Amino acid sequence: MKEIPDPSLALLKDLIHSSTPSQLNWIAGYIQGILDSGGSVLPVQQSRSSTKKISILFGTETGNAKRLATELSARCKKQGIQVKVKSLENFSLQDLVNEEFLFAIVSTQGDGEPPLAAKSFFESLENSSPSLEHLKFGVLALGDSSYPLFCKAGEDLDHRLEILGGKRVIPIQKCDTDYTQDSNHWFGNVLAYLLNEGETRQKVEILELEKKTHAKHRIPGTIKTHILLNDRGSNKKTYHLEIRPESPLDFLPGDSLSLVPENPKETVLSILEIAQVNGKEKLDWKGESLEIENVLLYNAQIIYLPKRIVQYYSAQTSFDIPDIRIDLLDLLKIYPAPDWEIFKDLINHLDPITPRLYSIASSPIAHEGEIHITVALNTFEYGGQRKFGHCSSYLSNKTKGQKLNLLIHRNDSFRLPHPDKNIIMIGPGTGIAPFRSFLFERDASLASGKNWLFFGEQHAQTDFLYQTEIQDFLSTGLLHKLNLAFSRDQVEKEYVWHEMLKVSKELMQWIEEGAYIYVCGTRDPMSLDVERTLLEIFGKEKKWDLGQAKLYLEKLKEDGQYIKDVY
Repeated sequence: MKEIPDPSLALLKDLIHSSTPSQLNWIAGYIQGILDSGGSVLPVQQSRSSTKKISILFGTETGNAKRLATELSARCKKQGIQVKVKSLENFSLQDLVNEEFLFAIVSTQGDGEPPLAAKSFFESLENSSPSLEHLKFGVLALGDSSYPLFCKAGEDLDHRLEILGGKRVIPIQKCDTDYTQDSNHWFGNVLAYLLNEGETRQKVEILELEKKTHAKHRIPGTIKTHILLNDRGSNKKTYHLEIRPESPLDFLPGDSLSLVPENPKETVLSILEIAQVNGKEKLDWKGESLEIENVLLYNAQIIYLPKRIVQYYSAQTSFDIPDIRIDLLDLLKIYPAPDWEIFKDLINHLDPITPRLYSIASSPIAHEGEIHITVALNTFEYGGQRKFGHCSSYLSNKTKGQKLNLLIHRNDSFRLPHPDKNIIMIGPGTGIAPFRSFLFERDASLASGKNWLFFGEQHAQTDFLYQTEIQDFLSTGLLHKLNLAFSRDQVEKEYVWHEMLKVSKELMQWIEEGAYIYVCGTRDPMSLDVERTLLEIFGKEKKWDLGQAKLYLEKLKEDGQYIKDVY
């Protein structure tokens, strides 16, 4: 590579030292433009945003929103438009008041909620009323149309900014899991607006997408294997299901299986009896004429109703119902519907059953034509009664030969790296599921990268999930290192993060050599404990303070070297 002559290098250094950060960004974009054009010198234009304050905000759970925000920023800078990218986690109402142009990219989680990191901002925005009459904004909403409250967090943000006086200059774009085309159209709208705004008064033409249905077709599948993984005496019930789809379903390690549970038939019959309703009576459910019994069995969420549904029913009746979550059956037992019309109205306002995601535990290469999942029966106490998770109970009670309706949920942010890269997998409990897929995939594809697994549960004798397979992987050399933590086998409870601390030096060495770190399992407290432990390890092994350790962890996240799939 030919070096830059000394005189030119001196000029370059002078230019760099005399430039502001925004000017350096412009220079970087200009140079990238030259490279993209094959080396041709481009006409120099003044930044179109020299007097504008433009921010791109993101609220993310899996990293997709951040990735899109970074991509939009790069496209803007390539056009000479200077922007700042900010996370909603560190964004305040005062910051919002000072903004002039704001373009937000936000994902939706669970029951229409914003990402955990953005929750504080959403709550502050809802509970305050700052004047945003100076603000021009646009929202890109990410979601999954399998869920009833599709893109609700983005919709809520878009609506709230307008209520507070903001001017929507780009219509909200709602994106499904295959968001590339929709997000590219929205990016084009943003760029078209910014390049024209302030220079002409012409109306920016908004690129309209053809209206398309977000319906997703599920494929029937038959349960071929349904076994309890825990031994006798365990406090838990964890099941391994092997399912054969009736037609091929393409997936990759890291993807999840989306399943919609049915409601218990005895519960539905009890509801119909209390309401004194004939189950064959037709009901207009979400635009489709269906028998009420079928709506309650297969379509409506009747378990653990959201508070907003309970309060709606309270407002339609004379009952003073506390602000609680309750099953539909219990609600009608305590507060019977006064008449058929109110009962029908209540059913019409119920949410559709929310799909549940289960990490796929099989490899498409090693288990051709099959999909495996790991299901832990969820039990909890509520109102003095023992309750069971809706979908985990439904799947636990299934038997060999029964049918399920299947849909693959893509997770492109949780993928195996190149076969020669080392990986560190941290997955206690059912968090082991995707790593079983990873190990079988790497074994079948003869991947040369090393594999290190951290697994934990309550008792080694009864709760070592997939014990035989894991020990076989260890004996054949596919699994290079295995650290186990069984929390109840000693007086002091030990978890996977304790094991991480024990091997901190080697763990740090693997990470510095480029190993990819994967975490799967519960968000709170497991993934938070793992992250806290990594910061502790970075501080211990590199002699860094907390700030330096956090910067290093953030860099691992940005580089895609630290990847989470938590729930």
